[in-house]
Amino acid sequence: GRASPPLAALSQVLRLERSRRTAIVFPLQKLERYLAPGTDTAPFHVFQPGLAALQRAEALFRSDRGHPIDYVSSAVRMDHAPPPALPEVCFIGRSNVGKSSLIRALFSLAPEVEVRVSKTPGHTKKMNFFKVGKYFTLVDMPGYGYRAPQDFVEMVEAYLQERHNLKRTFLLVDGVVGLQKTDHIAVEMLEEFGIPYVMVLTKIDRASKGLLLKNVLEIQEFVKESTQGCFPQLFLVSSVEFSGVHLLRCFVAHVTGNLPTVEAS
Repeated sequence: GRASPPLAALSQVLRLERSRRTAIVFPLQKLERYLAPGTDTAPFHVFQPGLAALQRAEALFRSDRGHPIDYVSSAVRMDHAPPPALPEVCFIGRSNVGKSSLIRALFSLAPEVEVRVSKTPGHTKKMNFFKVGKYFTLVDMPGYGYRAPQDFVEMVEAYLQERHNLKRTFLLVDGVVGLQKTDHIAVEMLEEFGIPYVMVLTKIDRASKGLLLKNVLEIQEFVKESTQGCFPQLFLVSSVEFSGVHLLRCFVAHVTGNLPTVEAS
């Protein structure tokens, strides 16, 4: 297997000085200091687990002999999907949003897991299922928008409506460009089906602080005013610098019922 990249493990992050550590684990909090006085900061602190919860979550994403993490199968139709035995999360987003890169970062402590990252956007044409021991399944969905598979809508709608073990959908949005027209269509679909979801802003290492803060505040306002099923806190991630990856692992563990308790404050 490949070696895990630097900062993939929490133990490596904890060696950093405090402000850098906060920026990696809680990138949203790092932005908070740039807010205008009087800005509502509640959406910045909805999910704020302690160190013990972060460590428990990381253990789920670290493979060993008694806890294998495996690519299970791919499916283009629901009757090809593996049986819905475990709690499940799925990741959806535009074709070039960095979805496979993020899933590879989440699984970086299990380097034997093969998550294909393509140079060409729109590479994921099927639903790819990854089983995390006996705890949960993670599904990489085809990208929408540019170069989406022809039967994308039927495939994804069928999955979202029929998959009763689906605990949360992670909707990835490019942190540099913010919400696009195709993202709004995905939001409408999730809202229409009553699917609980969370928005994840990717590629935050490529956005200036000002641009990122502008996009965060605009999307937070949109979530508050125009959505019912979206979790109020955004998750910010960089698959390159590992910012937000540890927190996202913890949220996945939480929504799949694999953390006994998570301190919410």
